[in-house]
Amino acid sequence: DIYSSTTYSFSTDQCGAYTAEGDCYNREHSVPQVWFNSSAPMYSDLFHIYPSDGFVNGQRGSLAYGEVGSASYTSTNGCEIGSNNYPGFSGTVFEPADEYKGDLARTYFYMATRYEGGDGEIDLEVVNNNHSYPNAQHGKLTTLVQWNQMDPPDDFERNRNNVIESFQNNR
Repeated sequence: DIYSSTTYSFSTDQCGAYTAEGDCYNREHSVPQVWFNSSAPMYSDLFHIYPSDGFVNGQRGSLAYGEVGSASYTSTNGCEIGSNNYPGFSGTVFEPADEYKGDLARTYFYMATRYEGGDGEIDLEVVNNNHSYPNAQHGKLTTLVQWNQMDPPDDFERNRNNVIESFQNNR
């Protein structure tokens, strides 16, 4: 999973109820459903759905991704929740582990490109306190560009994208 690096069994460890990190996994909509009103086709677009530790996913909720200055929570693989470290925004953000930052940044670039102009349009320009549909702002573009550069695509990500493309017939 992307939030605790725990290995789960696909057939037995999926859940909706959990009490601690490592209990089970669920589906992480990296662009939270509430930001696009759980609308189709965004809701089921596999390019932004990842297996994730249920507990850590619950901690993230619908927080924007960002750089944490002072962590109030840290997962076993280094994901953090805390105050944003980017000037001009003092809200709470979720910072994924370094090994997934580029993957998630590219996921946001895909979603912003794929769903540009529709209701719930993904706005990567600024982070502010607006995390509600239809005008949610999802991440600071400069931060996502940095994450993309520091964590380039690897074979696992390329293979994942190829498999998803074979199901969705888009890229």
